[in-house]
Formats: sequence, C-alpha cells, structure tokens
Amino acid sequence: MYTPNHPRALLGVTLLALSAGARAEDETMTVVGKRSQHEEVATATRTNTPAKLVPQAIDSVKASELTAFGQPTLSEALTGIPGVNASGDTRFDGVNIRGFSASNDFYLDGFRDDMQYTRDLGNIERVEVLKGPAAVLYGRGSTGGIINRVSKKPQKGQESSVSALVGSFDNRRLAADLNGEASERVQLRLNLAQEDKDSFRDGVTSKRTLLAPSVNWEISDRLNWLVQYERNEHDRTPDRGIPGVNGRPADVPKEYVYSDTRRDFIDDVAQSTRSRLSWDINDQWQLRQQLGYTSLDSQFDNTYVTSVKGDQVTRSRWQQDLKANSLISNTEAEGQLQTGPVEHRLLVGFEQNWQERTPKLYQNASPIPAGNLYDPVSLPTYDGAMKLSSDANHKVRGYGLYLQDQLSLGDWHLLGGLRRDDFTVTSRRNDLNKEETVSVTSLSPRLGLVWNPLEEHAFYTSYSKTFTPVGGELIGITPGDKNNHLDPQHTRLYEGGVKSDWMDGRLATTLSVYRLEMYNKRSKDPLDPTKVFLTGLQRTEGIELSARAQLTDELYLRGGIAIQDAEQVKADADLQGKRPMNVSRQNGQLFAGYQNGTQGWFGETGVTAVGDRFADNANTTTLPGYARFDARAGYRWQQWETQLSVENLTDHDYFVSATSASQIMPGTPRQLNLSAAYRF
Repeated sequence: MYTPNHPRALLGVTLLALSAGARAEDETMTVVGKRSQHEEVATATRTNTPAKLVPQAIDSVKASELTAFGQPTLSEALTGIPGVNASGDTRFDGVNIRGFSASNDFYLDGFRDDMQYTRDLGNIERVEVLKGPAAVLYGRGSTGGIINRVSKKPQKGQESSVSALVGSFDNRRLAADLNGEASERVQLRLNLAQEDKDSFRDGVTSKRTLLAPSVNWEISDRLNWLVQYERNEHDRTPDRGIPGVNGRPADVPKEYVYSDTRRDFIDDVAQSTRSRLSWDINDQWQLRQQLGYTSLDSQFDNTYVTSVKGDQVTRSRWQQDLKANSLISNTEAEGQLQTGPVEHRLLVGFEQNWQERTPKLYQNASPIPAGNLYDPVSLPTYDGAMKLSSDANHKVRGYGLYLQDQLSLGDWHLLGGLRRDDFTVTSRRNDLNKEETVSVTSLSPRLGLVWNPLEEHAFYTSYSKTFTPVGGELIGITPGDKNNHLDPQHTRLYEGGVKSDWMDGRLATTLSVYRLEMYNKRSKDPLDPTKVFLTGLQRTEGIELSARAQLTDELYLRGGIAIQDAEQVKADADLQGKRPMNVSRQNGQLFAGYQNGTQGWFGETGVTAVGDRFADNANTTTLPGYARFDARAGYRWQQWETQLSVENLTDHDYFVSATSASQIMPGTPRQLNLSAAYRF
C-alpha cells in the first residue's frame, strides 16, 4: 500500500507536486502581461488582486474539484490542501490550518459564519483558504487562517443545469442551477438540491435540502445591488466514530457505531441573507455597503463514548436546543490614486457585528451502564431522567475600523494594513442567575512586500498578527470565572516565498516558508490549576508548495504538499512539547486529468496523502497516516454530461479525524457515484 508512512512514498508525492499543479479551467487570466495559472482572489485583500501579488499563501479551489468524487463534508474535502487537516465529524465542519484550529474561522462571501453545522457546497463557486492571521480585515480569530466560501452569483449569459447522482450506500442527490434574466439589467439565479444517503456506518443516515435564490440588479451604470439567500436544512444521525484503545483506534469493524441510532438525531436549519450594494462613484473610487444575517436553529440528542476500560465503554447522553444568529454590517470605500511615481489602491472599512447564541443543554441524570466495546448493538439504551446542565445566553458586540494600502512602484509592491477592534461579550447563565460582561480592544497589523524583478517570478515576505479574546471563539464566557479578564491570546506570522509562472504561463507554483506562533497562550499554574497565566507558546514552522499546470490543451495537473512541525513549546505539564491534535507533519495531493475541449471524453485520477496525527493534545492516541486514491471518467456530448467516479479506489482503511481519543472518525471505504447533468 502506498502510504505517507513510507519515506519513498512521501518523496514521490513531493517530487510529483514539485512538477505539477492544478488546472485553471476557464479562469486563465493575465496577471503581469502574460498568461498565468495564478487566479485573481478577493479574500486576501478584500479587493480583486492577482494571487501572485498577494504577500501571503492562499489556495483557491473550485467547488467542482472538491466534490468531484462525491459530496464530502467541507472539512473532508479540504484535506488535500497543503497545511489543512480535518478535525470535524457529523456534527459540524472543522479543520486545522497550519497546526491551529480554524473551526470558528469559516466565512461566506466575506461574512463571518462561525456557527457549528455542516455546510453544503451546492451553491458555492469556489473555496479560498487564506493561510495565517487575517484579523487586519476580518477581526478576531483566524489563528491559522480562514476558509471563505465564494457563492454562485447571477451573471448575464450564465447557462443553467440540472443533475442527478446515485451512488454507494444509497446516496441520491438531485440538483438544479437555474439562471435567467428578468430584464436587461436584472439577472436571477436559483440553486436547489435534495440529498438522501445512508452510510457505511451502521444506522447512520443523512437528509439534506438546499434552497438558494439570488438576484443582481444593475440599477444604473454605476450602481449595483446583489441580494442572496441560502437555506440549508440537514437532518442526520450523530456519529462521533470509534474509540481509541491502547494508543490506536480500536480494532473493530469500521461499521461499528456507538451512538444510540434508534433515537439519536441532529436537526439543523441554517439560513443566510446577504446584501451587497456597490456604487462606482467615478472611475477610481467605489463605495460598498454589505449586510449579512445568519441564523442557526439546531436540536440534537446524542449518546457517545466518553471512556474505555478493557472491553467496556462508558457513554453519556446529551440533548441540546440551540439558537444562534449573527448580523454583520460592513461599509467600505476602495479607490486608486497616485502620489508621484507610486500607485495606491486604498481600502477603508467599518464593520459592525452583533452575535447571539442561546444553548440549553441537558445530560443524563444517572450513569449509563457500561457496555461491550465489541458488541455495540447490545449497548444499553438510556431512558432515564435528563437533568439541566446549563441554560445560557451569550451576546457579542463588535466594531472594527480598518485601513489598507496596496502601493506599487515599478517591480515593488507593498501591502500595509491596520485594524482596531472593540469586542464585548455578555453571558448570562439563567440556571445560575449570573451575568457578566467583558470588553477588550486590540490592534491588528499587517505588512507585506512583493518584489517582481522578473515577469515570471514574484518574491514576497510578510508579517501579520491576530488576536483571540476570552469568549471570542465559540462565543461566551462563564460568569464569575476569575480568568474572564485575561488579555487576548495573540498570534503572529512570519512568511516568505515565491510565486512563479513557468512554461510560458502553463505552470504556476507557490512556495512558502513560515513561522506561526501563538505567543501568550493560556496555561494553567502547575501549583494551582484554577489559575491561568498567559505564558504558553504554540508554534508551527513549515514549508508549503502548491501548483497548477495546463501541460497541453488536453492534459492538466493539480497538486501541492506541506511539511509542518507543530509543537506546544510552553504549555501545561501534560502537554509540554506535544503536537496539537489533528495535525499531520505532512499532507498533500496530486491529480492528473484529461479533457479534450468541451465535448468528448474527460477523466482525472490522483492521490490524497496525510501523515499520522494524534487524536488528543496529550498525544496518547495515534491516527495512522494514509494515502487515498480517487478516479473519475466521463463523457460530454451536446448539452449532456455523464460521469462515473470512484473514491478510495483501493478500498484502503484509514481515519479522517478525531474530536477526542474516544471519538475517531473512520474514512469512507470504496465508494462509486454515477452522475448525469443536462446544461441549457
């Protein structure tokens, strides 16, 4: 088996990645005078900037590539992106970027989307992964980076499509992407999807519905209004995987489930409404007003493993009624001006956000009898009383003012930015009749330099910083906790690299070297665990290479690799020197594809490789590394397209992620999907 645990296998992926890359398809564009596979991105600067001139690593991946072999969770779909590891399960999306958790750093069209649910990619055009702190534009968090989903938007002349997919484990999905023009100035788009599937895991099912209409109104030649709505309903069986035993995932069939599938459920309804009004004041300046409202209504009942002794597993049952909402207003002015020989692109923005989360949690009032690890079907059902664990209301109010300048002078491009944030969190425990408010302010700088002495190569270096205040991750604090008034944790990034075009623009590469540090991480006093000091240090040092190539008119390659060393340098005694959970030392992917124009045969095959990881921060349980091979082939004729895809071609056993040493998610065995689409 070809796995990254073999040095030769890892070397092979590295060498292939060094000479390979990803196809840009229809988005080939001019960057600095010639054709380039480097795309234009907006996430990194909130302005449309060629990725080659951004002094920070960013990966832009088409949603069609992420879903090419099925409909995986977003965290699973991103596992081949250099420096990104999955850390979620069936409850919510979760990833680590460059060794740090980014589970609260999801964005949709630039709006914070940090609620805990699983996201559908049916209404997504591409996903941009910005690596490293991004607080200068997005505020708190973004320790390792952010994941921004860029949605499909109405466009003139955009074709429509309907599609159907059937596959292994009773996977069925119907989808439609409908486009139209109400008038010369009004474009409409509607994305719909219905998905029903079982799982290779016993008793685990999923049903998902997507509704996403949008309208773009060109009010005048200089005034444009885009309004989008998305409703994602997902009903499913919660599944936290299998427990670890003796430092490894338990040696049990991958079908074994330790939830109470006869009763357990998660029902989520996530909704998002977004408005973007843009006014071109003149040829140099644009004013934008963006407003976004997101809500999540979630209920769950979940029984899961908490510990293992011998062949006996102990479980707990929890119920939750959660409501969360977020309102964000962002006003920006972007303009170009010149001071002598220096060209400027200025961005000034003011952001206001209001977030609220009201979780009500219950847990089993009496212990659940232990059961046999090797006979999960016989595990006892708990039908006893449930006791209230917490009834809370958390509110966040935030204000951010930021300024960014992109300066150009000949071959030199300087990016500078600064943001001030005011963050306030108020938490009330209704069950304890306690309430507390905490406020903090922070400055987040960013400085980057790009030198483009040769048209084909752009060398860059950058520094940026972010902050994570108490109560700013999964929003909320515990009223009365003496650690509530600690200063924020801060993270800083030092990065350098080169972004290049080769083979007359057919091959694009990005090579980056970085050090990322959270330098005042919260640590417990070894003499008094109730006291917390800001003396911890967590560091990741790494090198990443990503590439994309259109080798000929028919053949393309896409891929990348990361090697990273993540360590808790200063931490609690039991964590000192350990690697953070769900962080591999290596990961990457390489895919080769063929397509002859817009008609006829097409296909793609490749490998996703992930090194070993730990299921817990104490490093007691290891998830072995793996390499998964995927392949697909299809045919296009006139407006029709059909495709057969195979995920995990060799039916290799592997583990995707873990949320603790007792909750480890197995990877999907060989899975076949047959799809057909009609475009009109």
